[in-house]
Amino acid sequence: MTAKDTHDGTSPERLVLYGVTWAEYSRILRTFAERPSLRVTYDRGNLELMKPPLEHNSIVRFFSLVILALTLELGLPLKGGGCMTFRRRRCRRGLQPDQCYWIGNESQVRGIHEIDLRRDPPPDLALEVISYSTLDRMKIYAALRMPEVWRYKGSALTFYVLGPDGRYATVIQSRALPQVASAELTGLLVLHGSMDETALFQHFQAWARQRFGHSGP
Repeated sequence: MTAKDTHDGTSPERLVLYGVTWAEYSRILRTFAERPSLRVTYDRGNLELMKPPLEHNSIVRFFSLVILALTLELGLPLKGGGCMTFRRRRCRRGLQPDQCYWIGNESQVRGIHEIDLRRDPPPDLALEVISYSTLDRMKIYAALRMPEVWRYKGSALTFYVLGPDGRYATVIQSRALPQVASAELTGLLVLHGSMDETALFQHFQAWARQRFGHSGP
């Protein structure tokens, strides 16, 4: 096992290990199980430990409030999985999304505390706030069969949907949240940092109610 520290003082704190076995990856996950702020990504022997900056977490929280407001107004069920670990030993890949949600498949995982991708469906939606990972996380998401990924980078939000060929394609409208367009949510980003979370959530509720015309229950 070899290591490379890529922290340069301006990027997120990161350590990359090479030649890591699946058993070693599993031990590392157990070792850092009590540190949810640390992201552990594994791709066929390469392992990255990364601690996202504070701003990263603030943006994740921002989108979480948006998604909650949308599901409330659209009358959709929701189960949040946070940044829990998803992995498949057969393809030797694993990661932790910034946030993930079961929506259409919520009833299939309701009450389940230990998700097993061999038995349970993956989240309908994963949120990925770019922190300049050295590993190709989108290929890992594809190997894990994550149906939809929202990627935020810079000041733009892009929706990716997994196709039958096992590759992601960009789409304008979400599959997990029908009628929701990436351009609309990108427009809401100007509000980030402008008010407290209670006020933000109330604003998102009002926006969603106006946009979808009281389509909730």
